[in-house]
Amino acid sequence: MSTILITGGTGLIGKALTQMLIAKGHKVIVLSRTAKAADDGNLSYAIWDVKKQTIDATAVSAADYIIHLSGAGVADKRWSKGRKQEIVDSRVQSSSLLVKALQNTENHVRAVISASATGWYGEDKVKNGSTKPFGEEAPADKDFLGETCRLWEQSIEPVTSLGIRLVRLRTGIVLANEGGAFAEFKKPVNFGIAAVLGSGLQTISWIHIEDLCRMYLFAIDHQEMSGVYNAVAPMPVKNKQLMLLLAKRLKGKFSVAVHVPAFLLKIIMGEMSVEVLKSATVSANKIRAADFTFLYPSIDAAVDNLLSNH
Repeated sequence: MSTILITGGTGLIGKALTQMLIAKGHKVIVLSRTAKAADDGNLSYAIWDVKKQTIDATAVSAADYIIHLSGAGVADKRWSKGRKQEIVDSRVQSSSLLVKALQNTENHVRAVISASATGWYGEDKVKNGSTKPFGEEAPADKDFLGETCRLWEQSIEPVTSLGIRLVRLRTGIVLANEGGAFAEFKKPVNFGIAAVLGSGLQTISWIHIEDLCRMYLFAIDHQEMSGVYNAVAPMPVKNKQLMLLLAKRLKGKFSVAVHVPAFLLKIIMGEMSVEVLKSATVSANKIRAADFTFLYPSIDAAVDNLLSNH
């Protein structure tokens, strides 16, 4: 089995992915700012410091594959000017450090699988009354997340000049019990309120965390994969549809749908409110054409699985 070096391994996706990789028999090295001891013989930690641009060269030398997830959480804090710069820098500088390490360290890395996000695409474009889902060929939007994703993807691109296969997964809203959007969606429902954001008609392009982790393994195992793939389920959902489904599953008839007006979200969240009110319909056609099979293609299947395991 292979040795996988992971950046961002302590985050929501990184933790789940590490568990899945170890369960499949792989060895995992997690890059961390502090030294840690691991309970599992197939898991170890290596030191890196993105701000100082230092990294444990022996970890790079040991790796067969690199999974690059590192980046400050987009939804963790309000978007002040400083926070927006931190979101960009954490991605670009970590990519730059990996590229330099691969250039300057003898290694046998076969592929880099790098995270990106569907924030690349911006708002749905309505033409003749219908919306065409975004495919991977669409240009980056000019808004903050579109520009962030463009710089993010651009920063890891130089690994291809080293003859290393590069796959970028533009990830939608990740649904998981351990944190992220799904945990936030559930909070008001637990009090009997289905909190519909704005009109509730905005499309959410989402993915179950298990399918996302499986997609990273799929990208490692399939040498013919390179370039950009949308990491989204094939059946996007409207915000209102998701909230009502959650309310029905959690509370039965004992819930009330409450629309949270857009102006209130702007007061509470600031500029970040644009993202929760934005409609983005993203296509999963390319990854399906690569023969990836979703365990949770529909929101019903995903929600039922997550609620049965929470």
